Amino acid sequence: MQQKKMVRESEQRVVNHIVYWIVGILAVLILTVGVLGYNFVQESLQPYNSKDHQSVEVKIPIGSSNKQIASKLQNKHVIRSATVFNYYVKSHNYTDFQAGYYTFKPSMTLTQIVARLQKGGSLEQIGQPGDSVLVREGVTVDQIGNVIAKKTPFSKRQFLNLMKDQSFMRDLQKKYPDLLTSSMDSKHVRYHLEGYLFPATYPYYSGMSLKKLVTEMVDKTNQELSPYYNQLKEKNLTVQQLLTLASLTEREGVKNIDRRKIAGVFFNRIDADMPLQSDISVMYALNKHKHSLTNKDTSVKSPYNLYKNKGFGPGPFNSPSLGSIQAVLNPAERDKGYLYFVANLKTGKVYYSTNYSQHLDTNSRIGQ
Repeated sequence: MQQKKMVRESEQRVVNHIVYWIVGILAVLILTVGVLGYNFVQESLQPYNSKDHQSVEVKIPIGSSNKQIASKLQNKHVIRSATVFNYYVKSHNYTDFQAGYYTFKPSMTLTQIVARLQKGGSLEQIGQPGDSVLVREGVTVDQIGNVIAKKTPFSKRQFLNLMKDQSFMRDLQKKYPDLLTSSMDSKHVRYHLEGYLFPATYPYYSGMSLKKLVTEMVDKTNQELSPYYNQLKEKNLTVQQLLTLASLTEREGVKNIDRRKIAGVFFNRIDADMPLQSDISVMYALNKHKHSLTNKDTSVKSPYNLYKNKGFGPGPFNSPSLGSIQAVLNPAERDKGYLYFVANLKTGKVYYSTNYSQHLDTNSRIGQ
């Protein structure tokens, strides 16, 4: 009996050892699968290829399910995993994906891809880009018209006529109310989209409409400004006012710190009920660039002449960069009470003054 008991205990130990061994292996397998699964999901959430900026055309048929859309995007090498994309869409409750022809880039994030699908694609096949339209920082609508005429089949006149098309403006306002309402509410505006065509390169595709191209520019501005809408409300600033000051700082300053200081000067002048007295505003009113302004120039009768008119004026004077926009949102050294500034044209250094006498003295010293 004792011997049998010992045998059973030995067998039990062997069985327990085997069970522990199996449980250990299963635990390692589960942990390994979990780690691999987590890494797979994390990798699949990243762009397919962050360095690949080539456009890929994808057709989304009417009635396509999210699963079918994800499969198409994976097959076109726009996303890494259809399964993970579908899970991402469901977990964030993204809906309203629209049918049409789209262009995506393997470098796009899932957030950017989803936003494009929600916005809607083209009704017609897009094809490869024939050319691109570069909107440079600090250019006006009139100057953008020159680029449009050079890089697309559309004339400058067609572009400027579209800039005056109130029906198109209202359609854009409905689509981007946070962005465009303050512009549409402004009086005596030359172009409601002045300042709202964001500096960037925009591909032009054969058959693409002028409205579609302009909408892409407005949409880009909305994307860039969306993170700041709440901050604007806190500062009691409208988008129109923000872009107006940003368009002035864009042309008045070169370095970021100077743009922030210049923005501070403009805010100090507004608080002191003084006109901004920016040469940029006068040149826009005259619709010409000049190296120096005369008394006649600064007296021109125009709501855009901020030598004569106080406040922000009707609206922006050009398309400002994101850096200038951020400078206006975060002005520097306002507490020093600067009300004047002048730049040394040879060195680019900007000098700031708290009163007109000091300003004149600075002008004399630097030979302006």
